[in-house]
Amino acid sequence: MIFAIIALVIIVLIVLWAVSAYNGLVTLRNRVKNGWAQIDVQLKQRADLIPNLVETVKGYAAHESQVFTQVTQARANALQAAQSGDVTQRIEAENQLSRAILNLQAVAEAYPQLQANQNFLDLQAQLKSLEEKIAYARQFYNDVVQKYNTKIEVVPTNIIAGLFHFEQAAYFQINEADRQVPQVQF
Repeated sequence: MIFAIIALVIIVLIVLWAVSAYNGLVTLRNRVKNGWAQIDVQLKQRADLIPNLVETVKGYAAHESQVFTQVTQARANALQAAQSGDVTQRIEAENQLSRAILNLQAVAEAYPQLQANQNFLDLQAQLKSLEEKIAYARQFYNDVVQKYNTKIEVVPTNIIAGLFHFEQAAYFQINEADRQVPQVQF
């Protein structure tokens, strides 16, 4: 009788641990999704702001068409990647857009009249604020991804993760090309 009670207590403890481990993994997976959703909101706002910024700069630097084309194409790629649902593709497209925006800002610096334009200054301030929010959202997302991926890999929760097919999440990383200082030529 005592052995049956001990076995029952052990089984109950194992079931409670498994439920707790599963719930912890689900919670972290949902935090990863929430973190990505927060990044998505900021990236959408940035994508909406870019056409206004491009049009303002175009008025002063119409002959810089290559930069405008680059920004427009990068924005289109980012919007297309957002619709695809592929996180890795989206990260790459957003990194490409960030590089294009840096080039646009570098072009704008060469035009003092543009630097004095209040509309341009407002757009630049909005963009700076959005970039800061995106950086914070990326940091939050990567922190949650790190916790989630660690939980999937460590013993004993890796058993539950394997049984229920929890997959590792991708970090929001910049690629090697983005680590280089952008080269702007006039």
